[in-house]
Amino acid sequence: MIACTGPSTVVFDPTLTEYDFGPDHPMTPVRVDLTMRLATELGVVGAGGLVTVAAPMASDDLLATVHEPELIDAVQRMSAKPGPGEELRGLGTDDNPVFAGMHHASAHIVGASVEAFRQVWTGDSLHSANITGGLHHAMPDRASGFCIYNDVAVGIRWLLDQGAERVAYVDVDVHHGDGVERIFWDDPRVLTISLHETGQFLFPGTGFPADTGGPDAAGSAVNVALPPGTSDSGWLRAFHAVVPPLVREFAPDVLVTQHGCDSHADDPLAHLMLSVDGQREAYLELHDLAHEAAGGRWVATGGGGYAVTSVVPRAWTHLLAAVAGSPVALGQPVPEAWREHVRSRFGGTPPRRMTDERPVGYRRWEDGYDPEAWLDRAINETRMAVFPLHGLDPLP
Repeated sequence: MIACTGPSTVVFDPTLTEYDFGPDHPMTPVRVDLTMRLATELGVVGAGGLVTVAAPMASDDLLATVHEPELIDAVQRMSAKPGPGEELRGLGTDDNPVFAGMHHASAHIVGASVEAFRQVWTGDSLHSANITGGLHHAMPDRASGFCIYNDVAVGIRWLLDQGAERVAYVDVDVHHGDGVERIFWDDPRVLTISLHETGQFLFPGTGFPADTGGPDAAGSAVNVALPPGTSDSGWLRAFHAVVPPLVREFAPDVLVTQHGCDSHADDPLAHLMLSVDGQREAYLELHDLAHEAAGGRWVATGGGGYAVTSVVPRAWTHLLAAVAGSPVALGQPVPEAWREHVRSRFGGTPPRRMTDERPVGYRRWEDGYDPEAWLDRAINETRMAVFPLHGLDPLP
């Protein structure tokens, strides 16, 4: 792992857990609380680890750099008087039920992410994270997929407004990062790369290799549509075959990443088969890629992840440790105080170690392409569609 050469931060305020769709919704803020508890007990956050930075509130003007006023108005009006019966601009649905204070909670997450972007752009931090962010499905005119406002897109827009010439966005959530892609679809300054379970089987049903950007930004959108059942070795094969070559060629001013951990085998909402070990490997690779291609400037956000006690806290603690430049060893025991907290609140048997004890390895793309394998066909389709647009050879 490449050594960090500057300070690293996490933007967090306990009130960010007010982004809460209710007790029966899979996007429970408990996963954030458990992550910060675990990261703090392991020393990833706090003295000797990541410095915590306060999370400001996003103004309406800042939200409006990405979102239409009609959406902002609808969120404000419906969150002031929540109740069943009205559906408007993606609000009031099973995915995005209205809750009291929804606008405030959503704007707070946007403000937290923009602060992480500010930290990195101004040089106050080399790396900065907001694990409550990564709400990548929200569109300019509507909420979608548990996402009210698109904090990542607002942050990228802020970077561009500050003078950034190129921003690379890599999304490793199991779901296609459709909102961020759509917002920057025709902007050649933003490269969006999404590795996700194919939309043939999973929400939002988009993100195919032929989707490569608008007429003024051909090649700016990159999609790797992975087959169900893809595990660590296949996922890492796809990642290495697509992401590093494109990001290095693009040479962004800042690398922005979204880290939904719903690609895990235990996640109840999708069908990939990664382990915490494989996810940790991806975090370390993205850390190093930021140093290789973006001068170390890295903004990391959370995203999806619905195995609330067994996966999310461990995965995102590994992410925060990568942001800190001090990885947590896979064999590290989970602190007993954290395990007791989980037992007393949720029951069951919490994980004992920071590993799933899965070997992490992959076959390099250069070692051969198997046209009979669905995974390899998916990788090849993406490379053939996009690599020539960046002057890269798509062949192994």
